[in-house]
Amino acid sequence: QTYAPKLILLDITDISCIRDVAKEILNCYGCVDILINNCSMKVKGAVQSISLELDKKIMDANYFGPITLTKAILPNMISRRTGQIVLINSIQGKIGIPFRAAYAASKHAAVGFFDCLRAEMEEFDISVSTVSPTFICSYHRQPAPGNWEASIWK
Repeated sequence: QTYAPKLILLDITDISCIRDVAKEILNCYGCVDILINNCSMKVKGAVQSISLELDKKIMDANYFGPITLTKAILPNMISRRTGQIVLINSIQGKIGIPFRAAYAASKHAAVGFFDCLRAEMEEFDISVSTVSPTFICSYHRQPAPGNWEASIWK
């Protein structure tokens, strides 16, 4: 008998549906052995040019999305006393550079959360890792200057 995995879609920016998707995953597969949080949304622009609304979108995708998903999967890992959680983050979670304030802030927040989680999960034998790659080009074309909404890349 062949095994065909079920495709379950998740929009990490839609915080309200993450818990339901996590529940669907656990109902379908029974557990999650390894959770890899690998999502990112970024914008390039001067602090005074980026709206607070856009700052919040970046924070939802890069911070609240991964922690919401992690918190939804975590009780299952804790009850089984096993699991691995990985955050694929960014070097900008350690250092800030000009014109990336919202992105760097969200990545700093994620690092702080997952560092604390790592310490808390040690007693349950759950491994928590953070990977912080250096700069990568994650888009195919540069948007027009000043078009901040178009400069968001998922």
